[in-house]
Amino acid sequence: MYNPKSLKAEEFISNDEVLESVEYAEKNKNNVELIDNILEKARERKGLSHREAAVLLSCEIEEKNNEIYALAEQIKKDFYGNRIVMFAPLYLSNYCVNGCVYCPYHLKNKHIPRKKLTQEEIKKEVIALQDMGHKRLAIEAGEDPVNNPIEYILESIKTIYSIKHKNGAIRRVNVNIAATTVENYRKLRDAGIGTYILFQETYHKETYEKLHPTGPKHDYAYHTEAMDRAMQGGIDDVGLGVLFGLEMYKYEFSAILMHAEHLEAVYGVGPHTISVPRIKRADDIDPDEFENGISDDIFAKIVACLRIAVPYTGMIISTRESQKCRERVLHLGVSQISGGSRTSVGGYVEPEPEDEKSEQFDVSDKRTLDEIVNWLMKMDYIPSFCTACYREGRTGDRFMSLCKSQQILNCCHPNALMTLKEYIEDYASEDTKKVGDELIKKEIENIPSQKVKDIVLERLEKIKNGERDFRF
Repeated sequence: MYNPKSLKAEEFISNDEVLESVEYAEKNKNNVELIDNILEKARERKGLSHREAAVLLSCEIEEKNNEIYALAEQIKKDFYGNRIVMFAPLYLSNYCVNGCVYCPYHLKNKHIPRKKLTQEEIKKEVIALQDMGHKRLAIEAGEDPVNNPIEYILESIKTIYSIKHKNGAIRRVNVNIAATTVENYRKLRDAGIGTYILFQETYHKETYEKLHPTGPKHDYAYHTEAMDRAMQGGIDDVGLGVLFGLEMYKYEFSAILMHAEHLEAVYGVGPHTISVPRIKRADDIDPDEFENGISDDIFAKIVACLRIAVPYTGMIISTRESQKCRERVLHLGVSQISGGSRTSVGGYVEPEPEDEKSEQFDVSDKRTLDEIVNWLMKMDYIPSFCTACYREGRTGDRFMSLCKSQQILNCCHPNALMTLKEYIEDYASEDTKKVGDELIKKEIENIPSQKVKDIVLERLEKIKNGERDFRF
């Protein structure tokens, strides 16, 4: 029985409802009248139901697909402008008690080196990340109650926030750790985290249980209901994600939108972010063994349809994807990307030796943060290192109300310019600095309020003279 207000995983992610939605979309994939009606509704910028979005995803009419891509690009501009938020992952530990068959950290993998950063090693890694210019991290750790207890995660967060090196500081720590208890989520909230991120991997229960044969992650309901416990623990910014390639993509697409609808129905606020990773090669993982892999074209269509369906939600793409692929989906809806990433435990201070590789997956985009910042600016994007909303308490329903009314642009655009100026002054190469100063000069003219423009100009001059951390 499908019920978005239910707190039971198998009711808010109803298998029957997902299958019926996929079937409905298949029957209507060439229904021009219905597709036009859905697109007309989407132009109101209030989102679509999972079933309506599924029809757009299945649409085979080239002319209508072009409309879908154009609308996704326009909605992206309306809600997020030309800003792209930058972040980096920091892997704390790859000790894990689960048996996930798509991840090299699974318990049976006896030849990958197991590592866990000490607090001193975390300090060194964070300083290396600060010296690149990063201000926002996503910390990652395997599930292991002995090696990676919640106390270790909390201590690590405290360490990360405490480090101030030169002009560097990590201003937002997002957390991607295993499903846990309401009490532990409350502890994470009290530690000052930004977003709690947890990938579902797959919403198809039978497939989920096969892919997670052993360990606590085997419990489908406990994992799927984690965001409810996080919300109950006071974390109002949560990030969803599936690992495309594990199950049929149309199934996952409808299910993740149902999860977003569930959060909206119960808590009045949808997911802060949705991530769209695809399965990639890793230590003992061959992606070709998974028969549900998707092409770049399908991947782009998924991003576009998600952007139309949940216009208020940030979308994340990591260095799993190539420069070419990332460039394509940036236009269609992605608003956050990682840069200069390492997916190993350590590796920012100095690269891992070949015989000690601990990467969770192969990185496709191996460029430095400076190269990625430069690339973005040459495409007229503003690389943003802003963390103001989180630090000013604009989270959860407060952020969503601003975002849905498109008022968030009034502070995000100037904040992005000021944090970019910090990056340019402290970390950029000469060419990046030149490109960045020209971009900032041009973008200042796009600030509609003369009062805000004057304040930004004054603060940019102060940043040039050594002051830091201004925000609206």
